[in-house]
Amino acid sequence: MSFFSKLKKRLTKSSAKIEDGVQALVEPEAPKPGLIARVLGADGPKRVLDDAMLESLEELLISADMGVETALKVSANMAEGRFGKKLGAAEIKRLLAAECAAILEPVARPLPIYKKRPQVVLVVGVNGSGKTTTIGKLASQLKGAGKSVVIAAGDTFRAAAVEQLQVWGERAGVPVLTAPEGSDPASLAFEAMGKAEESGADMLLIDTAGRLQNRADLMEELAKIVRVIRKKDPEAPHNTLLVLDATTGQNALNQVEVFTKIADVSGLVMTKLDGTAKGGVLVALADRFGLPIHAIGVGEAIDDLSPFDPVEFANALAGVE
Repeated sequence: MSFFSKLKKRLTKSSAKIEDGVQALVEPEAPKPGLIARVLGADGPKRVLDDAMLESLEELLISADMGVETALKVSANMAEGRFGKKLGAAEIKRLLAAECAAILEPVARPLPIYKKRPQVVLVVGVNGSGKTTTIGKLASQLKGAGKSVVIAAGDTFRAAAVEQLQVWGERAGVPVLTAPEGSDPASLAFEAMGKAEESGADMLLIDTAGRLQNRADLMEELAKIVRVIRKKDPEAPHNTLLVLDATTGQNALNQVEVFTKIADVSGLVMTKLDGTAKGGVLVALADRFGLPIHAIGVGEAIDDLSPFDPVEFANALAGVE
């Protein structure tokens, strides 16, 4: 199965909500949800794009967690030059996909690789966002690309987190540096940089404890890790990846805002797109922050992390074949 096929399958919750909503726009009296699947590729019913339909379209996009500002922008662009004309469901979905892709394309960039050795990649995010699994998948991909990789288990307060990272390290064939439970994570990060440098590693991936963005003490701890890393290398971390859980919807925007202030976030990874109807939040993130989106995760397997393809994502979100 291609990643697009997998993505489309896993984004069913998001695309189904949009498809059913689009069908309701053009055929308000449709007896069943999901009828849109039967009009794909066909003319199907059409409806004049008027104020009422535009308002319904805006509400549909907001319900898919695209956010008010982005939903208004996307719907206005879709209506430009088409107001008063009849549109069918398939055409609306194609327009929606095109507008989403236009917002996403400028931020779809792979993780930049530098000549600096070791290149330090700090991975941050809230509890349960998928940081550990993302690090394991990323380490596997980097090793497959010929890079020597070291992982530092910076969540020193939870033994289970360290054990989970060690499992992923074994799967990826990458060493995992640990410290005794309760150790200072900033000290571990500092020591890990020295060991990675001594071993000649290309990449050092540093895990951090999950933390809530509204906990000042935990965020200060993260700021300390960054300060200590920079004592070793003023340019580090060379990448700071914020891992976001798609199921959190609009809360992801708050997380980006806070983590960027604390840790100079350089790029995003979105996980758990297979379990949510809130896939539109990725469009809102791109529109508001313009931060690079390096990859998306749609499963638990080690290869279920893919470079972000904006056109494929937009088509899968809108239900375009």
